[in-house]
Amino acid sequence: MAPCIDTSRTTGKALLSQDDDSRFHYINLFPPGNFPARISRSPNTSSLVDGVDVWVKMLEEAKSDVEKEPILSSYYHSSITSHPSLASALANILSVKLSTLALPSNTLFELFISVLEESPEITESVKQDLLAAKERDPACLSYVHCFLSFKGFLACQAHRIAHKLWTQDRKILALLIQNRVSESFAVDFHPGAKIGKGVLLDHATGVVIGETAVVGDNVSILHGVTLGGTGKQCGDRHPKIGDGVLIGAGTCVLGNITIGEGAKVGSGSVVLKDVPPHTTAVGNPARLIGGKENPKMLDKIPGLSMDQTSYLTEWSDYVI
Repeated sequence: MAPCIDTSRTTGKALLSQDDDSRFHYINLFPPGNFPARISRSPNTSSLVDGVDVWVKMLEEAKSDVEKEPILSSYYHSSITSHPSLASALANILSVKLSTLALPSNTLFELFISVLEESPEITESVKQDLLAAKERDPACLSYVHCFLSFKGFLACQAHRIAHKLWTQDRKILALLIQNRVSESFAVDFHPGAKIGKGVLLDHATGVVIGETAVVGDNVSILHGVTLGGTGKQCGDRHPKIGDGVLIGAGTCVLGNITIGEGAKVGSGSVVLKDVPPHTTAVGNPARLIGGKENPKMLDKIPGLSMDQTSYLTEWSDYVI
């Protein structure tokens, strides 16, 4: 998707450890008074695990893993336990994953850590993304497992750094990071896209998010999802995804449309029109479960529950 612009590291050297206007126009389209009162809209946003900071929990997990598998000692030391902070460890692993012969990891590390140190809100979002993976993905064994191995998580954090550079008008660097993330992780976020916290990219392969897209908090997106434009128009041309949304695998959401808060989009759907909050859209082209006039309202937040199939009996008589 072409952009359209309108106007391991352990050395003696000490490790370095604008608010986006990401409100969604769907608030005007679907006022809060129309939301079902029974839905909780206040998920836990603390970055603590049983009262312990996520980074401290990761250090405990790393120690336990090395005790079980001593062969991991050097890898865990360079990736986790030698670092004074989560920001330092993140800058390290991203620089290793995204480096090339012509773009060495030391250079990337210095860039990444400088952005993270001046932007503590990014580190808080990183923690929320770690919590999201552990809570929503049954395949996630631990926070360390996600941090070291989940490419969707890593791609999202690299994007957060790239987006910060984009907002600072350091667009060439931001686009370079986008390119390396695409080549390394098969995930393509334009650095202009705005991504909330507590985001889960499950599997993540083939996820594409366009320049003017906005993704809210506590959103879960599966592999093969496109948040794209409808053609070659410039300006605000990509989807706006509300808080708590779940988007199933292989879905295309196209154009400057809104997926309302707490909505669900079934796998393989093609969405070309706004989806009201707390409803389910599925199909090609996507239609609302229950019909446009009286859609069935969801009583859970799908981005948190990860329920992808409860709509099937009302949508189809499909049997095996």
